[in-house]
Amino acid sequence: MKRVTEVKPAGTWAVGLARDRVVLDADDRNRRRVVMTGDKGTEFLLDAERPISLRDGDGLVLDDGSIVLVTGEAEQLVEISAGTALDAVRLAWHLGNRHTDVQIVHDKIRIRRDHVLEDMLRGLGAHLHAVDAAFDPESPTPSDEHGHGHQHGR
Repeated sequence: MKRVTEVKPAGTWAVGLARDRVVLDADDRNRRRVVMTGDKGTEFLLDAERPISLRDGDGLVLDDGSIVLVTGEAEQLVEISAGTALDAVRLAWHLGNRHTDVQIVHDKIRIRRDHVLEDMLRGLGAHLHAVDAAFDPESPTPSDEHGHGHQHGR
């Protein structure tokens, strides 16, 4: 079975080089060891020393030199905006206090749809907009940003 030897971060490689792709939601992109099968039938093993966070657009380099594109599955999200930077910080604090996964996209915050959190945010003056998009939440461990930049050497 083919094995992943390297993760190429999104934006650092030519996506047209991919021979296959896997479509994964945000939870399925946080793995240590898993067998995956691409859309075109490429079967391979991801076997990292510790869990890594794959991002939409990453490339998984296999031991035969081929690359599999990681595509984030569209999820039901809500995009949050605030009137001022201070308001945005306050909203982010409330989300963090509830240990909510968040994605920062330009000057907006994205979270998974949750009516309780949405009601709280509206009560705090947030503007909400429902979107279906790949969800790439911030890494819970900043020192291991996305698990990139290493080789598995197998």
